[in-house]
Amino acid sequence: MNKTEKSIVRDMSLAPSGHLKIDWVKEHMPVLNRIREQFEKEQPFKGLKVAISLHLEAKTAYLAKVVKAGGADVTITGSNPLSTQDDVAAALVEDGITVFAKYNPEPAEYKEHMIKTLEIKPDLIIDDGGDLVTILHSERPDLLAQVRGGCEETTTGVIRNRALEKSGELKFPMIAVNDAYCKYLFDNRYGTGQSVWDGINRTTNLVVAGKTVVVVGYGWCGRGVALRAKGLGAKVIVTEIDGIKAIEAYMDGFEVMPMAEAAKHGDYFVTVTGNRDVIRGEHMEVMKDGAILSNAGHFDIEINKQELEALAASKRVVRKDIEEYALKDGRKIYLLAEGRLVNLAAGDGHPAEIMDMTFALQAISLAYVNEKYEEIGARVLNVPYELDERVARLKLEALGLGIDILTEEQKAYLESWKEE
Repeated sequence: MNKTEKSIVRDMSLAPSGHLKIDWVKEHMPVLNRIREQFEKEQPFKGLKVAISLHLEAKTAYLAKVVKAGGADVTITGSNPLSTQDDVAAALVEDGITVFAKYNPEPAEYKEHMIKTLEIKPDLIIDDGGDLVTILHSERPDLLAQVRGGCEETTTGVIRNRALEKSGELKFPMIAVNDAYCKYLFDNRYGTGQSVWDGINRTTNLVVAGKTVVVVGYGWCGRGVALRAKGLGAKVIVTEIDGIKAIEAYMDGFEVMPMAEAAKHGDYFVTVTGNRDVIRGEHMEVMKDGAILSNAGHFDIEINKQELEALAASKRVVRKDIEEYALKDGRKIYLLAEGRLVNLAAGDGHPAEIMDMTFALQAISLAYVNEKYEEIGARVLNVPYELDERVARLKLEALGLGIDILTEEQKAYLESWKEE
């Protein structure tokens, strides 16, 4: 059975458009291009099967092609029902990769795509949100035996993986790519910051300047969202549960207050916590008429949609990816992209140059875990610093930038406890 016959995609005739998208991002991902050259020579995944669950758009597609260039038999599925791009999925099939993904599938079909991806009995996985790892450990332990290890893309997934490790149930090593410096400093901050507002602005076609934006959570993603909102001319309020992050937000120039108070002021709300129900019915009850709610966390649980439904007298779609909830008291609240990741469900995700670094980390971390999985054991491992810095140095090289090198005297000084 060839890849076309085995795959499940929306429409293979869309492939030409998908190839153009992949070609475009390839031209803007120089770090991943260098790693692809290395993989083609060294073949680190020769004879191995790799299962990938990520937001299936052009940048992810190119990562899958780089892993394939390293000798792997690659199977990929989406990690969010609204972020798969059908033309990209079709193009990957033509490029020799098995794909189980469609835009906006039925919930049962979406789950089945993930299970089919795992039924290849992978040696290695790349996961987003911990979905593949969770299915393997809870529903399909029969598929665990061959898995050597994998990499995790998101904060949510790392939290779930660490919970598995803490309970003693994790069966193979997972590298927390999300926690690498080159991930959270650039992808989470600059990538999320830009792509969230790309998604909101293209969807609403409304001005941000002069409005009040409530950013729920001041981790690296929240920092980026707040920074870009400020750059667009908004007044920014941050809500937090962590005292240190709250002080940081305050010293970065933002107002800080509890959600119960912030809810009264916001024109836009962006949730970036990785937790559930951070915007609830009690907050919606005091929101302005016309408030716009959006989420940039992995799951659509940060905004309590059930409580929003209960407050509404009616609901309708007023624009693509905008649902209007007309409340019983006459106010209207708007929910973007069904409360799913607004930057991917209503946009194209992070810029290619940003994902170049993140996916370079994914690729070399996957090779690392394949080489050392027996030594690592069944635990969650941070990306080794030498891999993180290697990606940074490749990026500097691609940008044509140089940095200083310590002299031998400086090295000796740093390694000595004496003053001279």
